[in-house]
Amino acid sequence: MMEGNLLLILAGLPFLAAAVASTVSSRAHSAAAWSSGLILAAGLAILVVLRGSLQNGEILRTTLRWVPSLGLDLAFRMDAFVWLFVTLVYGIAILVLIYARYYLSPSDPVPRFHGVLMVFTGAMVGMLISGNILMLVVFWELTSLVSFLLIGYWHQGQAARDGARMALIVTGIGGMALLLAMLILGQIAGSYDLDRVLAAGEVVRAHPLYPLVLVLFLLGCFTKSAQMPFHFWLPGAMAAPTPVSAFLHSATMVKAGVFLLIRFSPVLGETQLWFFLVTGTGMATLVLGSLIALFRHDLKGLLAYSTISHLGLITALAGIGSNGAILAAIFHIVNHAVFKASLFMAAGIIDHESGTRDMRRLSGLMRLMPKTGSLAIVASAAMAGVPLLNGFISKEMFFAEAADWHNGTWLDNSLPWFATLAGIFAVAYSLRFITSVFFGPPPVDLPKTPHEPPAWMRRPVEFLVLACLVIGMLPGLTLGPVLNQAARAVLGRNLPYKDIAIWHGFNLPLVMSLVALAGGVVLVALFGARIAEGPEGPPLLHRLRAQRLFERVLLVTTWRAPRFLHDIFGTERLQPQLRLAVLAAVAAAAVALWGSLAPSSQPLGNPLDPAFAAMWLAGGACAVGSAWMAKYHRFAALILLGGAGLVTCLTFAWLSAPDLAVTQLLVEVVTTVLLVLGLRWLPKRREEIPGDRLAAAHLRRFRDLVIALVGGAGLAAVSYVLLTWPLVPNVGDWFLRNAYKEGGGTNVVNVILVDFRAFDTFGEITVLAIVAITVYVLLRRFRPAQESLDSFKTASPEEAAQLADALLVPAVIMRWMFPVLMLVAAYLFIRGHDLPGGGFSAGVTLSIAFLLQYLAHDVRWVETRLTVLPIRWMGVGLLIAGLTGLGALIFGYPFLTAHSRYVTLPLIGEIPAATALIFDTGVFALVVGATVLMLIAIAHQSLRIARLREREQAAEREAA
Repeated sequence: MMEGNLLLILAGLPFLAAAVASTVSSRAHSAAAWSSGLILAAGLAILVVLRGSLQNGEILRTTLRWVPSLGLDLAFRMDAFVWLFVTLVYGIAILVLIYARYYLSPSDPVPRFHGVLMVFTGAMVGMLISGNILMLVVFWELTSLVSFLLIGYWHQGQAARDGARMALIVTGIGGMALLLAMLILGQIAGSYDLDRVLAAGEVVRAHPLYPLVLVLFLLGCFTKSAQMPFHFWLPGAMAAPTPVSAFLHSATMVKAGVFLLIRFSPVLGETQLWFFLVTGTGMATLVLGSLIALFRHDLKGLLAYSTISHLGLITALAGIGSNGAILAAIFHIVNHAVFKASLFMAAGIIDHESGTRDMRRLSGLMRLMPKTGSLAIVASAAMAGVPLLNGFISKEMFFAEAADWHNGTWLDNSLPWFATLAGIFAVAYSLRFITSVFFGPPPVDLPKTPHEPPAWMRRPVEFLVLACLVIGMLPGLTLGPVLNQAARAVLGRNLPYKDIAIWHGFNLPLVMSLVALAGGVVLVALFGARIAEGPEGPPLLHRLRAQRLFERVLLVTTWRAPRFLHDIFGTERLQPQLRLAVLAAVAAAAVALWGSLAPSSQPLGNPLDPAFAAMWLAGGACAVGSAWMAKYHRFAALILLGGAGLVTCLTFAWLSAPDLAVTQLLVEVVTTVLLVLGLRWLPKRREEIPGDRLAAAHLRRFRDLVIALVGGAGLAAVSYVLLTWPLVPNVGDWFLRNAYKEGGGTNVVNVILVDFRAFDTFGEITVLAIVAITVYVLLRRFRPAQESLDSFKTASPEEAAQLADALLVPAVIMRWMFPVLMLVAAYLFIRGHDLPGGGFSAGVTLSIAFLLQYLAHDVRWVETRLTVLPIRWMGVGLLIAGLTGLGALIFGYPFLTAHSRYVTLPLIGEIPAATALIFDTGVFALVVGATVLMLIAIAHQSLRIARLREREQAAEREAA
């Protein structure tokens, strides 16, 4: 139980760090870094505690039920492989936080940086420890979304915006493919639980859909881990701040793909198709990535393509899939994260202190930055695979697996040659990085005079370089047990222990390493100067830029093709678009219901009451009249529309639905008043529209009438069939039987909203909040028609005083109504669980109280006496609703599970005290905030006009 709770805390700590960092002052750089770092340090402490439970191959699990019927549970699991990865993410994140504290400028929005970075960390950790493959995909896509914000952090630059967009599109498409793969995989395995899927390898590989699942799965992994031909987004992401590059491209985002390849290799691997697709793609990426890196002149560009190359190495090992290959892949993931994070940080220091990343301008920095240079040289040597450093051991293990026999195919036989060639290129670009930047003549004409950075900016690099040395010299003592346990977590407990040592004798892998080292040195010696003077790319290939191809495809698919279709079929007018939408809906309904919509042979029904029929005739007349008057007489149309709404309200009451009747009446009041206030700022229509009486206009209106009649008649037919069909047992019967027993309330409608279907309500109030904010933003940019401005400006102070006198008595009455409506709102809220009412009705009632004050007085009078802050009401409402659901999780129940009982209060009596009442409080607060926000957006139009009039009067006085 304790381990399960620690897993939950481990998943939530980064998001807590994000919330804390986002709320600190924009000037508190140290506070944001310290708060995030300390919270992540607590996560590392939890990982140390959990380490002992994983040493014997055990798996820690905890599950929070979400939607069990659909297989959607918040399931978290951790084995030794996941533990190693999560430790890597937490550790690198802490070092990046320290580094970013000194890298970012005081003018940068540092709290936003730390907040987004921590959300990304949480998304990555959630993906790693997910025990449900659908939840894994959710966190997977969250990493793509948040990386978009990180890459585009300096959004004022075009390169950052382009790089962020490219990364999001490529990885997002891959994420959709991965979602399809996981959906099919779960159906084949019979469960979306990760452990059951991992145990269904034989069933999956024998299934006819295995090739489709594999291709979709690999598409997701290859796009995320920048494998050819999807590699091009990674260099574009170098527009991000260097701390982001060090984090995303060492331990997190790009490693997500190879993590899944290793994790699912027992399920999808061990086939020829897997070997050719995964190993072939990995080797192609390894060779081409290392070749392109050799010709890059930008420091981060070189490191980006070297990252692509090393990811190809890990992918190739996952494709080989043997015991040694999986162990080597896990080892190289750790090694690459260590030396690549230190190299990115070193490149950032060079850029930060010299003002450029162009290796053609940099030289001789060893004299000016000896400490940074020494650290970068050691890290580059580790990247090249120099002995006594960590990169040498895992690369030699890769050479051993490449040289071993696997299946005798042409690809298997060519692996040693490709591996050695890539090793030569890796040594060459590492050596070029060292010689170009740190040796040679002193640099001239740099934007800044290079010097050593602050000591604590260099500390993360020192720690990582020390790790390169320690792991390289003592691999068996430092990482040997951890790596073997991680490999056993992937391949099974029976995997024999693999001794990881520096020396295994003079063998073929050592010969390949020596050839790579010597070949790289010779290559730089012979062609280093020519490479520095040449274009940024290999010969014959530098003109083929995948980024340009992507931009061209994007241009065609998102601009030219839509414009072409728009020119043929489209229109910018709203009416034709609505007509097409309605026709499509009618056609879809006709196809779906054709032949199946038949009335019952014994229809149910009640005798037609003349009063009810007269009421509906009045409502229908109001609806038709509203449509008829809408073109030239908006106010009359709105009054008639209110009449139709009132008939709907009376219908609910007539048919014994008082809860719906109360809600309809309250909403009708609010919407009608808001629309009337909005009409104040629309242009008047007194003159006839030109061409309104032509034959074409009459034909158009007749066509629209036919469409409306067909649609209305179809809806009427569907309603008639459903309402007259004999009653059958349905979910409504279950709600009626269990509303009081399960939900603790006799008002079935309210119990459904805040208990049985509370998750639906939570989504609906979220949408309401989004709509309210959208309305507010749109109205802030709205400018009234000129004739509305003229009528406002022509009102004299005497006329305004006369109007105030005329409204004196109504204003006093509306002011008195404020406390009365507050009591009515409280009454509706408290009784809502048993009688008509509830949080929504109470919220609308309180909104009417505020609405009356704005009607009775001017905006300034109201807002000097009432401080509403609707945005906070909405935020608090969503927070209360969400925390209510999380409270159920804490006690081991599904999200938003309610508990009910009754309590007796003095003078009031027995009232319901269900936890659903707390959720309803959130609904109440959000409805009040959303409604008042839209009211304020409309009311502030008068303030804007008043300010405009004051400026014009001041200008007139100055002119006089």
